[in-house]
Amino acid sequence: MPGKLSVRLPNWLGDTVMAVPALRALRETLTGTEILLAGPWARILDGQGLADALVPYPRSWRGRLRAAGRVRDFNGDTVLLLPNSFEAAAAAVLWGGRRRVGFARGGRSWLLTDPVERPGPRLHQADEYARLVERLDVAVGPRDPKLAPPAADSPERERVRALLRAAGAPAHGQGRRLVGVHLGAAYGSAKVWQRDRVAEFCALLGRAGDVPVLLGAPADAPAVAEVLAAAPAVSLVGRDSPELLPALLAELDALVSGDTGVAHLAAALGTPAVVLFGPTDPELTAPRGPVAVLRRAVPCAPCFYRVCPIDHPCMRLLEAATVRERVDALVARRA
Repeated sequence: MPGKLSVRLPNWLGDTVMAVPALRALRETLTGTEILLAGPWARILDGQGLADALVPYPRSWRGRLRAAGRVRDFNGDTVLLLPNSFEAAAAAVLWGGRRRVGFARGGRSWLLTDPVERPGPRLHQADEYARLVERLDVAVGPRDPKLAPPAADSPERERVRALLRAAGAPAHGQGRRLVGVHLGAAYGSAKVWQRDRVAEFCALLGRAGDVPVLLGAPADAPAVAEVLAAAPAVSLVGRDSPELLPALLAELDALVSGDTGVAHLAAALGTPAVVLFGPTDPELTAPRGPVAVLRRAVPCAPCFYRVCPIDHPCMRLLEAATVRERVDALVARRA
């Protein structure tokens, strides 16, 4: 059993959430081990009882070099690498880990003391992380990621409610459901639902008395303008922040999203999510929990393209009325 364990978290939000069952198993099994988690999304795990220390590990090289000093000072004798990159393995050497465990990918096996062959055929990402921690004699039980949402009276929830009020949303509990609609995807436009479909969906919600809440990064502003020109909605695009994201998702009655990290986080927090799959494979990356996966069987999917080279049939053919039906069913099941 390691005395101190440093874990390099995945770079993406969704992958970080899918790692939660493995991280929880590490915490519960290695009872005498101090655990440090380092990654770009480490802060979403704050207060979840998964580690003794959390270190934000930025994407920029300068930021990573500064963070590496904090991890090295932790003196972890074992480093567990969840990303498959060469950089992650090189960082493990810099961190001083005498034992370095990770998948044998990217020409980095010589940097690992415990290279683990990745399963073939591929498993769901959560199951692959579970396979990896087996090298530390840790067995992962339940594979659904579960995270405790911020408390209803927390400062983060209060800030989110203020943002919603300022944007024109009614107070929670006034009989009108708040349904988040996430517009973007860091992966690329191939994961994004067409704007006319989004506008049609928002109109359906509005006619039923529900309130669509548009979510996304500042770069999604053009999509927001197009949707708002066609249907009433509340927009928080570019107005929230990563540290408020768990609180925001906890305030929603449901979420509609592409295959994004936001959908994974919503499901882990217990917020029902309808997840639209196009270019990627739900067998590998679908969120687990209160989720309905929607996809259309088209010959070209899953293609894993970031930008569709044709007319985007996998996402274009997902109808707003069907999405609305799935939202209703999920929310009813939660009640």
